[in-house]
Amino acid sequence: MLEEIKTASAPAAIGPYSQAVRTGGMIFVSGQLPIDPATGIFAGEDIESQTRQSIENIQSVLAEAGLTLDHVVKTTVYLRDMNDFAAMNDVYSRFFTGICPARVAVEVSALPKGAAVEIDAIAAV
Repeated sequence: MLEEIKTASAPAAIGPYSQAVRTGGMIFVSGQLPIDPATGIFAGEDIESQTRQSIENIQSVLAEAGLTLDHVVKTTVYLRDMNDFAAMNDVYSRFFTGICPARVAVEVSALPKGAAVEIDAIAAV
């Protein structure tokens, strides 16, 4: 059975998907674009601002489920340009400390709305 996780503190889905779903003891957070939910626009054009906002959006979705980033066991980072990897990694490391989640980072040809980064997450309850 699936339970939808939905919050106004993160950008609304821009298609037929949920911000996150819970099944069993897992929460699957959909890819979060760097959209500031208060303004509806990107938090900035640089990779640092966009990475920060994407992770803050994940935090907001998890908070709606009563969880924190400490519950995240896996992330996937989609980068428009792999040359942004080091700068993304610097911001990412400020949010994930201690035992960090498993992670995949890949370069993609394009992201929705022209974003530089999109990040999804899997959390264990």
